[in-house]
Amino acid sequence: MESNQTTVTEFLLLGFLVSPKMHLILFVLFILLYILTLLGNGVILGLICLDSQLHTPMYFFLSQLAIVDISYASTTVPQILRNLLDPSKPISFAGCITQTDFFLVFAHTECLLLVMMSYDRYVAICHPLRYTIIMSWRMCIALAITSWAIGSLLALVHVLLLLRLPFCGPREINHFFCELLSVLKLSCADIWLNKLVIYFACVLILIGPFCLVLISYTHILAAILRIQSGEGRKKAFSTCSSHLCVVGLFFGSAIITYMSPDSSNSGEQQKILFLFYSFFNPTLNPLIYSLRNAEVKGALRRLLRKDRLG
Repeated sequence: MESNQTTVTEFLLLGFLVSPKMHLILFVLFILLYILTLLGNGVILGLICLDSQLHTPMYFFLSQLAIVDISYASTTVPQILRNLLDPSKPISFAGCITQTDFFLVFAHTECLLLVMMSYDRYVAICHPLRYTIIMSWRMCIALAITSWAIGSLLALVHVLLLLRLPFCGPREINHFFCELLSVLKLSCADIWLNKLVIYFACVLILIGPFCLVLISYTHILAAILRIQSGEGRKKAFSTCSSHLCVVGLFFGSAIITYMSPDSSNSGEQQKILFLFYSFFNPTLNPLIYSLRNAEVKGALRRLLRKDRLG
């Protein structure tokens, strides 16, 4: 056993178990969605940086979300594309652990940023007169730094616990990237501690934030129903309902993946769930949160008008 433990220096990602023709179709689909993700989030980041009217707490958090989404997609999608073109090409042990670490950092940070964004909307709608006092720039920066710090720290804990395990075969990961649970299944040691930490981390980073988001939006909904103006009520409700759809999709698929019993989801179902919150979500976020927004559309028009005049 001692000698075998040192032999696993690389892993083979099985990816999507479909025909070669389907691999090509998926490659084209994923590369188009990836380009759309980069363009959508890149446009949001550019507009927020260039337009002074978007220098507000809400758009500050949206810029953080855009950075996370670009990083999130860039951690997994290039590996998916490479795997679709050449399924037999392995990934090194160090590369696999690094990918796991970065994925966890961005996943944890996104969970916490969604809470911060819901809190920002709660203060804006329920306490509009105190909004500028509560959501000062110092508070916004502190909340963003806290999100990144907690996300990075939790990811480090998972990776350190993963590194202590021996891997003595098999080396095939039944996933399209080095996802934590799929890598743990290949260990030839007891992983009870890893699973325990994952469970507590899920309560801290998934269940807790999801409940806080729901509480925030419950208060927001109550405040919306008190709005006298029908147009104002309709606008606020439209914005919040779209936000809730994204939050529900992200947290729902993540909770099912990490908190359901091992036997309840097959490997292929797990892959589909991962696509929802690690790939489709970063593509949808710019459309849901920003590009439907009148202020963002106005900023885009101003930028285009300035380019024409220039």
